[in-house]
Amino acid sequence: MLRSFLIGLVAGQRGITPLAVLATATRRGEVAPELPLQKLMLNPVIAAGTAAFAAAEMAGDKMKTAPDRTVPIGLVVRSVTAAYAGAALAPRDKRWVGAGVAVVAAIGSAYPGLALRKWAMKRWGQTATGFIEEAIVFGSGLAITNPSLFTASAEAASAMRQTPAS
Repeated sequence: MLRSFLIGLVAGQRGITPLAVLATATRRGEVAPELPLQKLMLNPVIAAGTAAFAAAEMAGDKMKTAPDRTVPIGLVVRSVTAAYAGAALAPRDKRWVGAGVAVVAAIGSAYPGLALRKWAMKRWGQTATGFIEEAIVFGSGLAITNPSLFTASAEAASAMRQTPAS
C-alpha cells in the first residue's frame, strides 16, 4: 500500500503524471498490465501520448492563467488518475484499498502542495518553482512506479566505486 499512497501524493500535485509513469512502468515490465485498459499502455503510441499529456500539463502549469490544482475539475482528474495508478500498484487482492488510499493521498496533498507552491512563488517566481516542482514530482513518480530504475543505478554506481583504477 505504500506505493499506492505515494503515487497518490504525486497525483495531488500533477493529475496526469501518474498515468505517464505507470505507462513507463507497464512497458518496462515493472507493473503487470492487469487492470482494465492497462494493456493499452504497452502500445508505444499510447505510452507516448500519456507522456505528452503529462508534459502539456507541466508546461501549462507555468502559465499565469493556470488554474489552481484544487479547482473541482482538477480534483476530479487527480482522483481518477490516483485511483487507477493506486490500484495498479496495490497487491492484486487489495486493488480497491490501493485505489482509495491513493485518492485520499491525492486530495489530501493537493491543498498543502498548492500552499507550499504559492509560498515558494512569492520568493522565487512561478517558472523556477514550477520546474523544481516538476522535477520532484516526475522523479518521485518514476521512482515509485519503476524502482529498478533507481536500484540498478545505485548498484552500478556502487560497482564503479569498488573497481580499482588502472
